[in-house]
Amino acid sequence: MAFLLALTLPAFTGCTSSGSSESHDALSVLSAAMAESRSSAALASLETTGYVDGPSTIDGIGRYYRGREISHVMGHLGAGWLERPTREQEERTDLLLDFLTGLGGTTVADIGVGTGYFALPWARRLDGGRVLGVDIQPEMLDILASRVAEEGLTNVEGVLGRIDDPRLPQGEVDVVLIVDAYHEFSAPREMLAGIEQALRPGGRLVLVEYRGEDPLVPIKELHKMTEEQAITEVELAGLEWVVTEDFLPQQHVMIFEKPVG
Repeated sequence: MAFLLALTLPAFTGCTSSGSSESHDALSVLSAAMAESRSSAALASLETTGYVDGPSTIDGIGRYYRGREISHVMGHLGAGWLERPTREQEERTDLLLDFLTGLGGTTVADIGVGTGYFALPWARRLDGGRVLGVDIQPEMLDILASRVAEEGLTNVEGVLGRIDDPRLPQGEVDVVLIVDAYHEFSAPREMLAGIEQALRPGGRLVLVEYRGEDPLVPIKELHKMTEEQAITEVELAGLEWVVTEDFLPQQHVMIFEKPVG
């Protein structure tokens, strides 16, 4: 609405230019006052939350966090793309699973679990551990539950999260994994706060995103993130950047840790 008014009010003012100068002046003052109010409100929002609402691009929702427009969510109808036969070769997901296995952990979480592409093989590799698969789409969790039952796994639990809360047990999670999903979070600040609370001291967040710095990565811009942007956003939640691994062909693997003490 604010952006609509910003566009229409000056046009309306122009239409009255042939009338009284007082009417024109009043509308000019009103236009300036509204613009200043919107600017002040946007600045206040940015300073307190980091969010600003603005024009949306074709792939975005018109909400910006720390200067980055948040992208649309890939719905459950895109589940087939997650399970495409070429994914392992394209993304070397086998290398990421090897890396996750090396981190160990008793309770781990996959946020944006989708079809369980990572959660299921990760669960098979855990020695006595469990995987909490978080998604905000019940349809995705239905797919996950079906696959878990088919494979006879008993250490994968679906968790219906909210857009602003992963709904994970506080202080119990050793590793949180987010693969190509964080850029879609409509409330990233709140989600990161929930992740920070869920991690035990020394627990780690593994954030995987397509490299925004690389124009050769064939992914839409809003579905990629630069390392700098990701580190800025995550560290504001109180997690410390440890290292960025680039053993994958197209994605950053960014490791963050919850401080001890």
